[in-house]
Amino acid sequence: MVFDKFKRFKYNNINVLTFGGFSDYLMSTITEFNDRGTKMLDNNIFIGGKPFMNYVTGVVMQFTTKNADDVIIKARGKFISRAVDVAEVSAKRFLDNSVSVRDIRIDSEGFKNNEGRDIRVSTIEITLSKNR
Repeated sequence: MVFDKFKRFKYNNINVLTFGGFSDYLMSTITEFNDRGTKMLDNNIFIGGKPFMNYVTGVVMQFTTKNADDVIIKARGKFISRAVDVAEVSAKRFLDNSVSVRDIRIDSEGFKNNEGRDIRVSTIEITLSKNR
């Protein structure tokens, strides 16, 4: 059935119906929480294993429909190169140089894996801002 690809959820007491992969992006921007359990800002895009264009669409939607001044693209580990690609494609191909990279932050996070070993993973945050 064609309606199998639609997802329905509630946001601010409004019923939202989305189609396909975009609903995954929309849900991640609405319900992302940091490690302290507090809600993250809507202008954060977390890069992972979903198709590349889902993230580009997410960045473009933040600037166009939500009228965001800044969008922060976050990634860690093997997804760092994908975050750089998302930032460049969004800014130069889809938004026609109306946004630019304002800040890039690199860091690393430490945690214990399933075997109890200490692991360090590199992280990146790329801040895109509207050109003024």
